[in-house]
Amino acid sequence: MQLTSLDWIIVFIFFAVTLAIGLWASRDSGKSTQEFFLSGRNMPWWLLGVSMVATTFSADTPNLVTDIVRKQGVAGNWAWWAFLLTGMLTVFVYARLWSRSGVMTDLEFYELRYAGAPARFLRQFRAIYLGVFFNIMIMATVCLAGIKIAGVLLDIDPITTVALVSVVTVIYSALGGLKGVILTDFVQFIFAMAGAIWAAYVIVNLPEVGGLEALLAHPEVNSQLDLIPDFDNPSVYVPLFVVPIAVQWWSVWYPGAEPGGGGYVAQRMLAAKSENHAVGATLLFNVFHYALRPWPWILIALCSIVIFPDLDSIAAAFPNVAPSVINDDLAYPAMLSHLPTGLLGLVIASLIAALMSTLSTHLNWGSSYVVHDWYHRFINPDASEDRLVLIGRISTVALMVLAAVFALALTNALQAFNILLQIGAGTGLIFILRWFWWRINAYTEIAGMFISFAVALFLEFGWEPAGFPGLLDYQKLITGIALTTVGWVTVTLMTRPTEMATLQNFYATTRPGGPGWDPVVRSMPETIDARDDGQLPLRILAMLVGAITVYSTLFATGFYLYANLSGALTALVVALVGAGTLLYIWRKLR
Repeated sequence: MQLTSLDWIIVFIFFAVTLAIGLWASRDSGKSTQEFFLSGRNMPWWLLGVSMVATTFSADTPNLVTDIVRKQGVAGNWAWWAFLLTGMLTVFVYARLWSRSGVMTDLEFYELRYAGAPARFLRQFRAIYLGVFFNIMIMATVCLAGIKIAGVLLDIDPITTVALVSVVTVIYSALGGLKGVILTDFVQFIFAMAGAIWAAYVIVNLPEVGGLEALLAHPEVNSQLDLIPDFDNPSVYVPLFVVPIAVQWWSVWYPGAEPGGGGYVAQRMLAAKSENHAVGATLLFNVFHYALRPWPWILIALCSIVIFPDLDSIAAAFPNVAPSVINDDLAYPAMLSHLPTGLLGLVIASLIAALMSTLSTHLNWGSSYVVHDWYHRFINPDASEDRLVLIGRISTVALMVLAAVFALALTNALQAFNILLQIGAGTGLIFILRWFWWRINAYTEIAGMFISFAVALFLEFGWEPAGFPGLLDYQKLITGIALTTVGWVTVTLMTRPTEMATLQNFYATTRPGGPGWDPVVRSMPETIDARDDGQLPLRILAMLVGAITVYSTLFATGFYLYANLSGALTALVVALVGAGTLLYIWRKLR
């Protein structure tokens, strides 16, 4: 495939704009760590919301969706659609709590909520565990997508791909800090969405596909169209729908969909101008992430079933691509190879935008842990702001180098997705309850973290050698959740609660409310206002109504594309009623 001059001009313009924004933002980012990691806590909701969406729109995301659709059908997307419930819980319950906490990172939370050596250990360990090791794995999956896209569309080898992407991303991330990341995210999101929608339209109308009607009537595609899996077959609907919607969303920790908020989502909320801006940002993120974006990817994935029905057909079409990376997720970039010249440049720029927006966020987020929660807190508490910003820039470069190296060892996006889910299995409920149950302590989180990791290793690498029969992915997930939950609950009840003075300070600072804090509230001096606003049930209702509204919008779009007008109209009515109800509830919330 040959790119025309127009294609290269579009790609060049994108790179130039991205670097220009990073250079412009660098004027302020170097002033302090508050500027470098939180953009001065002065960001508006719409920029923060779009930044979150751009970050989760990584180059590996359409690859992952394609992998899911080709293996499990459209309904297989409930593996990540279910996380909308987590997102809406963050919008209406946790966004305001994070905003009130006043911390710089979500790891600083540990020494606000807990006390003593266990809290210090938890903060320091997770700074390295999440900020370095876990973060590198996430970025490596993103780089893997870039490797596959570049191999198919540009015939570039993996090492060259990661080198080029790493250099450009590191430059604007290290110079511009979070402000540079957020502003470039806005531009990158426009590129990414325009490219995805336009590409889907062109690919659906390729002669080999024959248009939307022919695509949906194709026998291999028609069987993959269900939005909710067939409930006559437990082996299908249990793993694809029941487990994600009933268990996975509240019990599993996954970057970008952390129960109770966290990671780069918390970073965006903490960078907001106010509590209301934090809430608005997370609401915009969840609406765009689940209702706006999925269908262009799904349509291209369905088209790939027609043109590349199996892995052999992909391998035959791209003989220069390394056999180790041939998998169903490669079908997405393979389909993009059918785009005409001119459009190809925009689509390549959009994929680069998606790749870089995710990498830049993870670099700044991981660097914030290394600097604020490890180096400044435990290594050099007296470090100047200039030195801290310098360490932030150095750690940004180091994280990118390590992620690029690890990317060369992975083979497909779904493989990494399942491993990450398993590692976080059973810990999600801790992150929800620690805001609303006084008895959760630092030992709870330490136990949950280590038990979930140990169980994940055993289930992934030691289950069958130990003489047990093989388990399916969803069975491993449930097993991991059960074992981890039993473990951390036992540890919680066997260890001392956090010091009462620390709990009183935390409650007075964040005012979470709920009956789980009754012992602490009763112990607080009369001089401290510990009154609960009594709106937690209303906030949970808003979360449920919000989820129904977004799901209905997602379904309305799908039914319309499927030419099911009655289903589309019904889903649209539900979405409109839900939106009206949500607006009514919102006005009652304080």
